[in-house]
Amino acid sequence: MDYTTLTIKELHALYVEGKVTPLEVVKQAIEKAKKDKTNSLEAVTFEQALEMATLLSATAVEVDNPLWGIPYFIKDNISTKGVETVASSNILKGYIPHFDAEVVARLKTKKAISLGKTTLDELAMGGSGMSGHLGRTYNPFDPKKERMIGGSSAGSASVVASGFVPFALGSDTGDSVRKPASYAGLVGFKPTWGRISRYGLFPFAPSLDAVGYFTRSVADAAILLDVLAGRDDKDLTSSFEKVEDYTKYTTSVKGIKIALIKGISDNISNPTLKEHYEQTLVELAKRGAIIEYVEIEKSLLNALFSTYFVISCAESTSNNANLDGVKFGARKEGKTYIDVIKNTRTAGFSALIKRRFILGSYSLKQENQELLFRRAQKARRLIVEAVNKVLTTHDFIYSPAAPGVAPLFDKKSDNLNIAHLIEDNHLVIGNFAGLPSITIPVCLDNGLPIGVNLTGRAFSEKALFGFAAAIEDITGLKNLQVEDK
Repeated sequence: MDYTTLTIKELHALYVEGKVTPLEVVKQAIEKAKKDKTNSLEAVTFEQALEMATLLSATAVEVDNPLWGIPYFIKDNISTKGVETVASSNILKGYIPHFDAEVVARLKTKKAISLGKTTLDELAMGGSGMSGHLGRTYNPFDPKKERMIGGSSAGSASVVASGFVPFALGSDTGDSVRKPASYAGLVGFKPTWGRISRYGLFPFAPSLDAVGYFTRSVADAAILLDVLAGRDDKDLTSSFEKVEDYTKYTTSVKGIKIALIKGISDNISNPTLKEHYEQTLVELAKRGAIIEYVEIEKSLLNALFSTYFVISCAESTSNNANLDGVKFGARKEGKTYIDVIKNTRTAGFSALIKRRFILGSYSLKQENQELLFRRAQKARRLIVEAVNKVLTTHDFIYSPAAPGVAPLFDKKSDNLNIAHLIEDNHLVIGNFAGLPSITIPVCLDNGLPIGVNLTGRAFSEKALFGFAAAIEDITGLKNLQVEDK
């Protein structure tokens, strides 16, 4: 039996019943990962994983700990003590952290077993899975290797969709977990800003960043939040909000109010997605949900991409100023420390990163701040006010998670048409407002997955899981993954 294709909940049940041991599962996972055809792995920790699995297999199962002995992977912009962590960038080659990120530490406490690190767009900037220093990360649903899996959490999405492990950690700044989840047929979850500690997450744009993760069922997503949510004094932006038992959600949708933002729903261009999107709404209505179209001013929707780009580039420019070759990471020598910094950054960053830093520096330049950075901040505030207004009268916002199936590499769109930009970038609303947001599969189009996205009020994760589980029940697309051939 292929145990790694099971969900966390299913695998834990087998542990409790004594039908398999962590050592057997981890050996399976490692053998599958060694045959990875998607270019998803950075540093691996197979030996340490086997040691941990051997130790656990000789002890009693922790019945009330569903993460006991569960193998997983970690996005390579999340700090791991003693394990090289480079954020898929040449400038950090050789950097080995002296501490674990809080999310990693919590999973260690629960005796989950890390198998290593996964690829991403360099420094988590990008949405294609193409810009990391190891090259393209491929979508496992496309054996021809012609389609992207999306980014920036490309590798984490791929290893879960490939059935290597039941879950993987990622990060989400604009849609970096939720859109790859759509392309990979996964559950991709981003919590309320501050719900999960970001201590040990390499900062990209901290006002937008969140630690997220991929699973193959909504129930597994709830299990993980039970462990990862909660205050962490090492991250002063983490919330004191009470942690609920997120696994105790209800799937009843009777009486809940669902908002469809007209300017987003009207832009669905993929016919298969449109059909299943609407069929799901019909079924939700049969179950008692109240579905209403709402308007958000078109000018605000038109401003989503530009607002995100200015703010994220500005914040990333500032947050990555420490990558200079002086303190840690790769280093290119020079006659003076200025030369060292210039040579290191010139050689260490890709063209994409350099462009983003140039744009960020330009928008932060004193004479440009009012026109660019502060204007983007004002636009963000107006967008957040509009979204929160919708959520005062509705429980959730329901939308497509992506325009369609995973795009082809050689047809990566630079389309700046406003309708396309709204369709392709509206998930950033969840980051602007710091709201919990989840993507789940809704259909297959010629064997390729497409997802829908659900966004709720701040700290409404428990209710959000219940709504997502109801849709999962309607579609039947639970534990979707590529068959090992």
